[in-house]
Amino acid sequence: MPRLTRLTPDTAVGASRGLLADLVSRHGRIGDMVSTMAHSPAVLGGYLQLSRAMKRAKLDRGTGERISIAVQTLQGCGLCLDAHVSAARARGVAEEEIERARAGTSADPAIAAIIALALQVYREPASITDEQVTALREHGYSDREIADVVGVVALNVLTGAFNLLAGLTPENDAGA
Repeated sequence: MPRLTRLTPDTAVGASRGLLADLVSRHGRIGDMVSTMAHSPAVLGGYLQLSRAMKRAKLDRGTGERISIAVQTLQGCGLCLDAHVSAARARGVAEEEIERARAGTSADPAIAAIIALALQVYREPASITDEQVTALREHGYSDREIADVVGVVALNVLTGAFNLLAGLTPENDAGA
């Protein structure tokens, strides 16, 4: 059961009212996470800005979805995990690779290395070494793609932690 109520453009106040009205006018409806985030204009605005910014990431979207699956498996947000598994499937990621991502790896050594970095960013970023970054470059990743990993992880921490706090689960979601 959700811990926080959903807001609408009519029930939201301040900056959240305008943000929700704009989203509804452009998309027709908004999901539970976004409507619940509207309790905090700062959180909602930050989420929307980071989400838009990460759409311009250089990191391959299929790889980004695998990173998201690995992070959400650890973080425990079923709502996010379901969304990222669906997005990975839509991008043509094979079921075996989705299962490997849940385990924090991939059959492709380059993708396994970038997932490992993402999990390290999530767990203990202070332990990242120069050798790891060099190895990622040797796998063909650019500095921009390596930096994008932090953005993917940050977006997942934000959405997953928010959903867990708000009590949003796949069972009570009305759409993302």
